[in-house]
Amino acid sequence: MTNPAAAAADGLPDVAPRLRELRRRRGLTLEAAAERAGLSPAHLSRLETGRRQPSLPMLLGLARIYGTTVAELLGESAPEREPIIRAGRNEPSSADGWTYHRAGGPGRAMQALRLVVPYGSQGDLVRVHPGEEWLYVLDGRLRLALGDAVHELSPGDSAHFDSQTPHRIAAATREGAELLFVHTLLQSPDIHPHA
Repeated sequence: MTNPAAAAADGLPDVAPRLRELRRRRGLTLEAAAERAGLSPAHLSRLETGRRQPSLPMLLGLARIYGTTVAELLGESAPEREPIIRAGRNEPSSADGWTYHRAGGPGRAMQALRLVVPYGSQGDLVRVHPGEEWLYVLDGRLRLALGDAVHELSPGDSAHFDSQTPHRIAAATREGAELLFVHTLLQSPDIHPHA
């Protein structure tokens, strides 16, 4: 179990209160938001109080439900829309073994990230939500489950798919995998990404 101080040390200092604030701003009860995110109300409550750290897939799902970006959930915001994102200007963030570097500006219709995915899988977490996703493998090998098919991608391989297709990604190499990842963001809190 992660306490708030440990979460701050891991680079996620303001996620818990921000999750609660965004949920309330959207007028969602804990139960309604948890159902849309595919979580139990108790688990979402632990995320909102800082007793658990969200994984990147959880952050992506909650960002979609709340009509925001992972960057905003993590407290990253730019005063204006700068079209250039310079290397080294933003510290990478980590959640549940995943490391990501923001590769696009906040407040856009799509979000671009450079991800480092750990070896293994997301457990039983299979994502299904409106939108599109695109990924490009930079290093290592990636296992991508799309529906009933499992694909192994090597550096230079890419995938572009409809997010309504049940999907799961994991590194296929023990060293993990690094990839570029772009996904569309949903702006409507009425959409059920796990329906």
